[in-house]
Amino acid sequence: MVQVEFTPQALEDFAQLDSGIANRIAAKIQWFSEHYDHIQPETLTGRFAGLYKLRIGDWRVLYTIDLTESIMTVHVIAHRSKVYK
Repeated sequence: MVQVEFTPQALEDFAQLDSGIANRIAAKIQWFSEHYDHIQPETLTGRFAGLYKLRIGDWRVLYTIDLTESIMTVHVIAHRSKVYK
């Protein structure tokens, strides 16, 4: 299991979501943190190198993982049409 932390930007993104989407994203992040050992993270390239993505329908969560500390840091939560711009 990994501990989850949010950057100020991610907290702001999360606060702007409607409750249904926010609940789905929170549940997926919780599930991910509990099952991280069994998951192959999806890496990003280009200007997003070093980040990973978590897909929740049309929404994306961009995060980093510090395996030495077992910490997942969520950096951005956005719709797929806007997250990479």
